[in-house]
Formats: sequence, structure tokens, C-alpha cells
Amino acid sequence: MAMIDRSPVISSLGAAEPLRPLQHRTPEDRKVRKDKRITRMKSQSTHSADACAVAADLSMDDELKAYRDMLLIRRFEERAGQMYGRGLIAGFCHLYIGQEAVAVGMQGAIEQGDQVITAYRDHGHMLAAGISPRAVMAELTGRQGGISRGKGGSMHMFSPENGFYGGHGIVGAQVSVGTGIAFANRYRGSDRICLAYFGDGAANQGQIYESFNMAKLWSLPVVYVIENNHYGMGTSIERASATLDLSQRGQSFNVPGEQVNAMDVSAVRRAGIRAVDHARKGDGPYILEMLTYRYRGHSMSDPAKYRSRDEVQKIKADRDPIDRTCVRLREVWNVGERDLRSIDAEVRAVVLDAAEYAEASQEPDVSELYTDVCC
Repeated sequence: MAMIDRSPVISSLGAAEPLRPLQHRTPEDRKVRKDKRITRMKSQSTHSADACAVAADLSMDDELKAYRDMLLIRRFEERAGQMYGRGLIAGFCHLYIGQEAVAVGMQGAIEQGDQVITAYRDHGHMLAAGISPRAVMAELTGRQGGISRGKGGSMHMFSPENGFYGGHGIVGAQVSVGTGIAFANRYRGSDRICLAYFGDGAANQGQIYESFNMAKLWSLPVVYVIENNHYGMGTSIERASATLDLSQRGQSFNVPGEQVNAMDVSAVRRAGIRAVDHARKGDGPYILEMLTYRYRGHSMSDPAKYRSRDEVQKIKADRDPIDRTCVRLREVWNVGERDLRSIDAEVRAVVLDAAEYAEASQEPDVSELYTDVCC
């Protein structure tokens, strides 16, 4: 096989040029910035040549599991979007489509007993953690069979027995809580580590830097995972951040970090193993900036008019994480199309079962209204 370019497929969107105040910006300014962003995206590698770059620690079984897990998240989220459209899911619903390699790759880097905490885009993380699709879908629809008995909904799901601590609706709040979990691990003399996820939109929150400082001061076993999908709630990172390399946000506290091509599950897993090992052996916190991309809007109510359809289609065509793994399975491990279709059919059946279970499940009893409420 030919030598493979192993450089990251995605980089940050480039250095931000000085930005004129909005009132002084002309249509020509906006067009120039848009054209530059599209040019940068088009100049990045596609997954035809370097998709066959395989980590030495990834077996065919590893790749097959990653493929199935990412496909489960993709099909589950597609179904959730349909159910939202039918009115079966109320409130906010943030889909994970496009970012599947982050949760799956990082889950493959940790051990049983380690903890995960994330923000409100949490369905994919729960599925990657091994939580039942039935329990997640029933929670989305507010049913008694949900993981939080139908009272948490899309953004507030928990499963401590699976090492999953939420699901948090307050932007950036989970980072402080995750740092606290890591503190508890250290205080108890445990060798467990915590993954604390947040997005590029939360990266400028002050509480995050307080967390970095404490984590480094006390050498806490925590890995901060920034899921940089470039748009936050709807504003390009170029307009929201003075610096675009978010992996270096811990420099003031001497917290190391690196950017990762998060459209490749094998690259995520390799970086995750390095970071987790760093934290577990007592060297303190580590930052991983996952350069990823969400295909849908910020939430189901977001039409995503702040980016072009061509931009989204370009990412899907060239860098989709599931397609990338599929190429490796075919070209490196000689997995046949029939086997791949069989996995897809099995996943679709699981998701259909979860949807039917959710629709058949009862709504919570009125007596549940006052349970789990702290005074």
C-alpha cells in the first residue's frame, strides 16, 4: 500500500483577520470572509487517500465496533429528528450527526469505571457509553421508561452506573462539575479519570479557566475535550474567538493540549489514549481539541442559515467519519459490502425497536413529580 499522509484532515479554520465592527462591515467584507472559509475547507484532504491510515492498536474488531457504534448514533439521531418533527419530542433537541467519531473514539480510550460528563448534545455520548437506545429514546419522548424516568428530556440524562454524569443544559457548567469529579477521584486515591466535554461556543466561559487552574494546581486526573464544530450556537468561531487554536487555551496554567482530526475515529482514539494515560499516571489535566463538524443546526429549531448548503455537503462528501471507517474496513480489512449492509440493517432494527418502545411507554405518573427533588 502506498505511503499515507497522516497529517490531520481538519485544521482550525485559519488565523482570523482583523474583524471590522459589524456596523462598518460591508457586503464585500462578508463575501470575502465566506470565500476564504470555503477555500480553506476545499483545500483540506478528502478521505479517499488517507482513510486507510490505521493505528497500530486498532484491530479489525476495533474498527468494526467503532463503525457500528457510530452508525448507531447516526441512525438514532436521524430517527430522533423524525420523532421531533412528529411532535413526539418536545423542547430542545440537539443532534450529534457528524460528530460521532468524538464520543466513540474517546470511549474507546477509557476504562470501565472512568467518568464522562458533557453538555446538552448528549445522546451520542450516552449511546457510546453503552446505555440502552430504548432508555435514551424513551427519555427524549418524556416517557416513564426513560433513563431519567421521563423527567430529564434531551438535555438532562444521567447514568452513574455507566459512568455517565450528564447531560447539562447550562453552557460550560459541566466543566466545573467534571473537575470536581476528578478531584473526588484524587481525594479517594482512585486511579479513575474524568472526560469533561464542552464545545467551542463554551470555550470562552470564565469558569472553564478557573477549572483549568485548579486541575493543574492539584494535578487532577481530567481530560478536557473541546468539541469544536466551528459554529457554536450559530456564530462562526472566527467571529467569536480571538484565537482559533483552542487546544492551547491552557497555556497560562501549563496545561498541555493538542488538536485532533475528529472526523477520523482512529485519530481520536490514538489522541485519547495519550491524554488519558497522561492524566491517569498523575501528570494532571490535558486538553484535546476535537476538530469536528455538525451537519444539522445547533438544535432542531435552528435553520442554520449562517452557513451555505455547499459547505455542509462538501464536509459530508469528503470527511464523513462513518464513510472514512467504511473505506478502511473495505480496503484494509477486506470486509465485504454484504457484511457492512448487515451491520446497517441490524442498527436500523435496534433504532426502530427503541422508537417503538418509546411510543408504547407510559408517561410518568403524577407521583414522580416530587421524587429526586432536593430541598
